[in-house]
Amino acid sequence: MFNKIVIANRGEIALRILRACRELGIKVVAVHSEADRDLKHVRLADESVCIGPASSADSYLNIPAIISAAEVTDAEAIHPGYGFLSENADFSEKVKQSGFVFIGPNAETIRMMGDKISAKNAMLAAGIPCVPGNNDPLSDDDQKNLQMAKEIGYPVIIKAAGGGGGRGMRTVHTESALINSIAMTKAEAGSAFGNPTVYMEKFLEDPRHIEFQVMADSHGNAIHLGERDCSMQRRHQKVVEEAPAPGITPEQRKLIGERCAKACVDIGYLGAGTFEFLYEKGEFYFIEMNTRVQVEHPVTEMITGFDIVKEQLRIAAGEPLSITQDQVTFTGHAIECRLNAEDPKTFMPCPGTIDQFHMPGGPGIRCETHIYNGYKVPPYYDSMIGKLIAHGEDRKSAIARMNTALSEIIIDGIKTNIPLQQDIMNDSAFGLGQQNIHYLEKKLGIY
Repeated sequence: MFNKIVIANRGEIALRILRACRELGIKVVAVHSEADRDLKHVRLADESVCIGPASSADSYLNIPAIISAAEVTDAEAIHPGYGFLSENADFSEKVKQSGFVFIGPNAETIRMMGDKISAKNAMLAAGIPCVPGNNDPLSDDDQKNLQMAKEIGYPVIIKAAGGGGGRGMRTVHTESALINSIAMTKAEAGSAFGNPTVYMEKFLEDPRHIEFQVMADSHGNAIHLGERDCSMQRRHQKVVEEAPAPGITPEQRKLIGERCAKACVDIGYLGAGTFEFLYEKGEFYFIEMNTRVQVEHPVTEMITGFDIVKEQLRIAAGEPLSITQDQVTFTGHAIECRLNAEDPKTFMPCPGTIDQFHMPGGPGIRCETHIYNGYKVPPYYDSMIGKLIAHGEDRKSAIARMNTALSEIIIDGIKTNIPLQQDIMNDSAFGLGQQNIHYLEKKLGIY
């Protein structure tokens, strides 16, 4: 096991990684921006290194500064968390070239799965179903693209090959709008991701977003930890996640889960990852793979009793998986609400000082957050300030416990999305598990 690692992230995920390291006896180096000197994990770390000013580009995305921090502190490995550089193949490569261990997949795998076209082709080769569409980049031949869309059938969706986070996508309902939509998506993709390549798929009308958690080691072993439903979304950003997904049968879980685990072995995957699917009319369609730990990993941990972050560390240190597929069990139901520092109606970010914070408790409640009384939420980063997770013997119990926890939590001094989360928990369609990826936006009147 490692003696010391660098956590190349901030906020609640950095604190989550620190706690896993404490359990494994690993010392922690916290790198931080000038704006994040007072983060909880920075205060708790064995060592801390300031890597730049508030701007992410000059700090958390500054590869030389992060590697230098590992060098001056004699760390052995770097954990990227999620976001920032976690799915940056160049970062993974440079960490390895500098003599450190990147806690995640190798650069080649990140590149393969980061490009939606190559990822889709790899999954088709592994026997995983994909959304109908073309598997090659769209050319500049307008007639060819019009014919392709006609064969797929409208509506279609134009996607950036290097996209992510809900960006670089455009839905097209009519032939007359296709050519302009392709040009606009190419321009957006080139500007946002440095890669103008786009491709075309069938646009599914009312699918659910279901993802499978996988773990793979360097000894040829891979397992799945079941699925999560992440259909409650706003502008392609997840708001509520749960596990297991309502309505998914044990047979479906076994079939798709085992295919995902096999795909990990086929592509030489290493560490924690997530296969994301659209699910409609009983069918799964692969859309992308996230080559990192997910924001919503706690719901899987709650129903399996398995620590995903500790396993990441063990795998990166060269150890084999600590359990086999036969040892994976599922107990009860878990729901996660993302807590954001934002206006619950306009969704505008609301940075500021937290005057009072009270964490909820009780049976089955877990709160993952870095905030505390007097903490100043900075305006420079993502608005998420924490996650509230509730576990119960069944879905109804988990929702009831979440409702109680949401009524107990106190975050004064800034606006948060807690009222929205309470509204979702009391929504009749959500209570019946009938949500899809468009449901929340329709409910909010923005779809």
